[in-house]
Amino acid sequence: MNWWETIRTGLEAVRSHRLRSGLTVLGILIGIAAVILTVGLGLGAQQQITQQINSLGSNLLIVGPGSTTSSNGLRGGLGSASTLTETDATALASKVVAPDITAVAPAVQRSESLTAGASNWTTTVVGTTPDWLSVRARTVSSGRFLTTQDVTDHAAVVVLAATTAQELFGPRDAVGQTVTVTGIPLSVIGVLSPAGSTAAANEDDQAIVALSTASERLFGGATRTSVQNIYLQAQSSDTLSAAYQEAESELSNLHHVTTPGSEDFTITSQQSILNTATSVTQTLTVLLGGIAAISLLVGGVGVMNIMLVSVTERIREIGLRKALGATPRVIRRQFLVEASVLGLSGGVLGVLLGVAAGLGLSKLISQPVVISPLATLGALAVAVAIGLVFGVYPASRAARLAPIEALRSE
Repeated sequence: MNWWETIRTGLEAVRSHRLRSGLTVLGILIGIAAVILTVGLGLGAQQQITQQINSLGSNLLIVGPGSTTSSNGLRGGLGSASTLTETDATALASKVVAPDITAVAPAVQRSESLTAGASNWTTTVVGTTPDWLSVRARTVSSGRFLTTQDVTDHAAVVVLAATTAQELFGPRDAVGQTVTVTGIPLSVIGVLSPAGSTAAANEDDQAIVALSTASERLFGGATRTSVQNIYLQAQSSDTLSAAYQEAESELSNLHHVTTPGSEDFTITSQQSILNTATSVTQTLTVLLGGIAAISLLVGGVGVMNIMLVSVTERIREIGLRKALGATPRVIRRQFLVEASVLGLSGGVLGVLLGVAAGLGLSKLISQPVVISPLATLGALAVAVAIGLVFGVYPASRAARLAPIEALRSE
């Protein structure tokens, strides 16, 4: 019996028991679809997290203050101290000190209520410098951004993020309007383009003012030269590590840090945030993928059970074939073809179901589901492998049957 005849016989055997074969295929189908959907959700989550982190800025380093310690020894968390100043930001902007840092944007922020006529909205007011726009990878949709002159003049101007402008002015053009913050009127000179939300904050719900205006006119306080964060932009992703080391070295010198680990500041790189978030999503993807793979194992057991039943029902047929000259190899090959057909059918249908479910689910939950070509091909390979692996024992059992005993079987 040649390969074509073997395949034809295998397909005929599968087709003659449609219900039984369909139930077997269903087990593999569900497993393959679950794996594709799980991997797609994991890759989609990674993609979404990457986009959110990249929206914070390009090649970004974030310098934050250290922790405080009260008189009774109670320590606050990182960021609770006021150890960063505008002087630190000025030093880091020096090309001699930090040649791999292209832009520096110190920032202070506080939640404040903004009033425009009869409308009011509580948002995050950020005091910063003109470099904030490029460091945070933002653009202006209308009007202009802050200038160096605005900072020098303590100008009473503000740039609104998209959501803030919408809440205060609705469909009207916000540029040229006036908003009041802590009793001080500010002229709206620009509106930022939408950037979306991150896990930490809504990037479209902000009001950006000059650093000098925020420190001297809006926030005040005893430490008017302190800043809450310093955003640094490296020249490229390749120089991010060098920029990190330059910033750490210069700040250690300025803050007289002599012992490693005693720094009163922290530096977080964009890549470290991305690596941490990616690691978490990858772990969850592997965990969920493992759970989905259990259903594949169940489907494989189903293939083996069906093939064992098929061997039992076709003992006389097997005996007749062997009596007519079919070798054990031919018999084994026939049953392996049947098992492979079941596995391949379940795999193809499972891939189609997984892709369709992924497209539908992404619209339903408003989260991307990335269908990986590699995962799809891998799923098909696994489906065929399941048919082969779990079909080996039934096929071997059929091949070992003695012709006389098989023909005498009732």
